[in-house]
Amino acid sequence: MTETLDVRGLIFDMDNTLLRSRIDFGRMKGETYAYLATSGILPEDMELERHTTSTLMDAAVRTGRMTEAMAAEMWEIANRIEREGMHGAVLEPGAAELLRELHGRLPLVIVTNNACEAAELALRENGVLHYFDDVIGRDRVTAMKPEPDASLLVLSLYPEIPAGQWLSVGDSWIDGAAATAAGIRFVAYNGDLARMRAMGVQLYGEISQLAQLVDYLD
Repeated sequence: MTETLDVRGLIFDMDNTLLRSRIDFGRMKGETYAYLATSGILPEDMELERHTTSTLMDAAVRTGRMTEAMAAEMWEIANRIEREGMHGAVLEPGAAELLRELHGRLPLVIVTNNACEAAELALRENGVLHYFDDVIGRDRVTAMKPEPDASLLVLSLYPEIPAGQWLSVGDSWIDGAAATAAGIRFVAYNGDLARMRAMGVQLYGEISQLAQLVDYLD
């Protein structure tokens, strides 16, 4: 039997957690790295297995060698592929029903590496944006997931709810890593559990259907 918690707030990833995204993240990472490597910002022999697009971008910024024009070009690669993948995105099975059930019971927050505008547009098109109290995208934080910046921002926006009373759900190790670093319990939704554990994610639980998330709530 699933252990229930005194949960007072829920954090949702968006792509492949609430929305069935068609964003080609492999292509995004490959094109971003190719640009940064050929521009001399990142070395040409990086081990990409342990990287995501967001960690490559963060590494590039930390070099201090990025001009404003380079940064704009780097972001446009991600924005272009993101726009293509978000076009026509549909909800994951059970997402609308779950959000309808939880709306008004506790704060519901989106934390995504997508831009806020793109995330809000996709959620609005699917008729679920109004269920959320906040949408935190990459343009509202300094560092994207797997860094905990967005999760910590959520905690600062709701100081009356301690980290131990939030629950985060997502499909990727970067979602779990961000939650873990912020002291927030993490439930994996159809994720690669072995990969998550290998990347240091502390798993509180796992679900294969969104409706099962209710089992974790007190």
